[in-house]
Amino acid sequence: KQQDGFRYSARDIAVKRAADHRCPVVLGSATPSLESLHNVNTGKYHRLQLTQRAGGASAPTIKLLDIRNSDLNNGLAPQSMDAIADTLARGEQALVFLNRRGYSPLLQCHACGWVGQCDHCDVSLTVHFGRRQLRCHHCDAYKPLPDSCPSCKNHSLTYKGPGTERLEQTLKTTFINTQVIRIDRDTTSGKGAMRDMVNAVNEGKPCILVGTQMLAKGHHFPLVTLVIMLDIDGGLFSPDFRGAERAGQLLTQVAGRAGRAQRKGTVLIQTHAPDHPILGTLVRQDYDPFAEQLLAEREQLGLPPCSHTAVIRAEANSLEACDSFLQAVRRGTGMPGNDAQFIGPLPAPIARKANRYRCSLILLAQQRKQLHTLLNRARAAAEPLKPGFALRWTIDVDPLEWF
Repeated sequence: KQQDGFRYSARDIAVKRAADHRCPVVLGSATPSLESLHNVNTGKYHRLQLTQRAGGASAPTIKLLDIRNSDLNNGLAPQSMDAIADTLARGEQALVFLNRRGYSPLLQCHACGWVGQCDHCDVSLTVHFGRRQLRCHHCDAYKPLPDSCPSCKNHSLTYKGPGTERLEQTLKTTFINTQVIRIDRDTTSGKGAMRDMVNAVNEGKPCILVGTQMLAKGHHFPLVTLVIMLDIDGGLFSPDFRGAERAGQLLTQVAGRAGRAQRKGTVLIQTHAPDHPILGTLVRQDYDPFAEQLLAEREQLGLPPCSHTAVIRAEANSLEACDSFLQAVRRGTGMPGNDAQFIGPLPAPIARKANRYRCSLILLAQQRKQLHTLLNRARAAAEPLKPGFALRWTIDVDPLEWF
């Protein structure tokens, strides 16, 4: 889904063009979206299932590691460290997955509580230790990494939480004689860097890969037999209603890196919520029952894909300007009618990015025709308002994100 500029879904355009030309289209995925599965259930799509892994490889064993009250070493549980050691001793490779680059997501003063914040966004700055920088992952602004607290001048600065850079350092310190390869946006920006790292892994020597979503799919590492996944809990408890779906897809994709050849693979998922029902379904029964469970919940709540949505977004130099504009659009649109509703206007969870404030007005309808009728009325209400260059507004149909 193209989210910036001209908004469109490449998948949906492919399906529409295929329909226009009476041409079959194949959508291939180990983790199909709930929209695609809903289309299967309603007879719009025909499902073809691949029941075996390529090359006859067996599915990995997935285990949950309860890390509550565990003594973590920069995010890694003792059981995870032992599993890595055993894997390396067998001459195999391990992959540690954390979808958070940098050294640490937060720098804080232990004396006065100061936190390194971005001057342009409502987020904390991420520590990039090798570059000696505090960097914003939203607007890309950066500052030098301070040696002492800018507020109280104390030197007791603490790093809260690990990123891939910190994991790399921890693993290099623990496994001194083993190559640790970090694959994220910071290490693969140079020409040929990704190719060189993949070639190093495929040499077949015991090594540890550390990486972000860049490692989740599209790579075939025959000797990777252990995958350790950190911080799955963020997706399970996300305020975004698609959070659990994304977490399940990511887990399944990352798990697919383990045991892709003849050797059996193992996946360890570190979690503070081992009893979470959705996580339990995913681990014990695979992706399909997990997705069907989520679909049932979406239907009960009247959320996509069991309904249709659009978002009218506004961004301006003040939150009040965004809210006032969207309130006027909502009033001008009138009552949504039966089986349709407005949600908002609501400020985005990160309200300010790059000194621009953002709000959303969400439209929900049970029927597609009903949604477009509402949208036409909303557009007619918005256009005469003439907010000028200080405020920009957009319409996004079938949004992947509400904010």
